[in-house]
Amino acid sequence: MVCVSRLFKRFVFVVSVAIFAALGLGFCLGEFGLFGVHAGGQQDGAYRQMRVYAEVLKKVQTDYVTEPNINDVTTGALHGLLESLDSDSSYLTPAEYKIYKERPTSGVAQVGINVSKRFGYATVVSVVPGSPADKEHLADGDVIESIGEQSTRELSLEVIRLMLDGKPGTSISVSVVRPRKGEPDKLTLTRSIAAAAPLGEQEYEGSTILYLKPGLLTAARVDEIGAKIKAWSKGRKVLLDLRDSSGDDAQQGLRLANFFLKLGTLATLEGQKFPAQTFTADPAKFLTDAPMAVLVNRGTYGAAELTAGAILDAKRGDLVGERTFGEGSVQKTIELPDGAALLLTVAKYQSPDGKKIQDDAVTPNVVVGQTIEEEEEGVTPAKGDEPLDKALNLLKAKNG
Repeated sequence: MVCVSRLFKRFVFVVSVAIFAALGLGFCLGEFGLFGVHAGGQQDGAYRQMRVYAEVLKKVQTDYVTEPNINDVTTGALHGLLESLDSDSSYLTPAEYKIYKERPTSGVAQVGINVSKRFGYATVVSVVPGSPADKEHLADGDVIESIGEQSTRELSLEVIRLMLDGKPGTSISVSVVRPRKGEPDKLTLTRSIAAAAPLGEQEYEGSTILYLKPGLLTAARVDEIGAKIKAWSKGRKVLLDLRDSSGDDAQQGLRLANFFLKLGTLATLEGQKFPAQTFTADPAKFLTDAPMAVLVNRGTYGAAELTAGAILDAKRGDLVGERTFGEGSVQKTIELPDGAALLLTVAKYQSPDGKKIQDDAVTPNVVVGQTIEEEEEGVTPAKGDEPLDKALNLLKAKNG
């Protein structure tokens, strides 16, 4: 019976993705993809696709090995539809949406990982230093295959995040797939409330280079960075380490970029029905024109990517390291009549040169570090901190 259940879930997922992929194809080509019938318009094509869905649903109901629960089939189809758009768009059932709305805003304990979705599964973006996840040696790129007995492929991103959080001292079991390992690791993580990591600060080259590592980009942390820069002697250089730096508040990433950019566009934001916005540097918030470099990696996420993209496109300083994660969008909550909801991406941020961060991420002009392909092939990484050494050498060569 368990085997049948798993097969059915896979069947629902495959059918739903196939149906809605065909729907998208019909929109793009202006024709009904399955039968090659020309559609008079996008709406006409959508209605025809829905008739195909109704026919498939009927066949599942009458011919499948056991009579399925049509509510479960429909829920699976809706999950597939939203996830075919992007990792941030989600369908929440009435029960999930109720939990989502009632989630506490304070006193929440966590396991110490920032997650998104890649290839259908929850993927670790970054790990909080000293957290339960860090103690179990989780790293960016690790795949959370399941939480408890539930595959993350069958869960929306918001539900995954809700499941990872909880009361202090409670535990959660996860199955983790790591690069170069054939079998998943079964781990138990105990949730805890950790104090925010302090701003990383160091001086190099006889105190001529100020190194700053912000971690999570909050309003308070950006204020702290601003204070450090103001206190820093003019003519000295700045090395901003945005590796494994994240933040959901895009404005903080733009504020940080503005410290180093006096004029010009920092980013743009637009969507199909979303009012286009252009964010420009405010000369009053500009702090320094000192030579600078920025370190990034696969854990550079969200607000930190906006900072990196603005500095790179303005040629304000070298971007050193690996391609960033790729997260920069705005979601709208749309409540449905039955108590369910859609979390739908309605706009995406673009770097000044017009690249959508959600789609293209940010690629440094000085690529240093191990690629995903090299990691999967088991290539031994270089010892030490090669990206940091490279960034320091580039800054040494610049005039203060």
